[in-house]
Amino acid sequence: MKEVQHSLFKNLCALKTAEEFELFFADLCTPQELEALQTRWACAQLIAQGLTIREVNTITSASTTTITRVNRSLHYGKGYRLLLDKMDLHL
Repeated sequence: MKEVQHSLFKNLCALKTAEEFELFFADLCTPQELEALQTRWACAQLIAQGLTIREVNTITSASTTTITRVNRSLHYGKGYRLLLDKMDLHL
């Protein structure tokens, strides 16, 4: 399965536009999975802008568990920060 995961991530680089990503993810994910991804991404951006967990919850309606997990990933992981840095949104 690791090889399949690596292949997926490597081949995502072939997609060039937001529209291409949107088409691919619409096929890959269920609407609920897409909504979960969007919610986590919204939480990451809001936390990076300095909002509190409570404020993020009010804006996104995400559970505090989800927001806390995103917050932990922001501080101890690398993925969210990688993209946020490319957007000039720094913690």
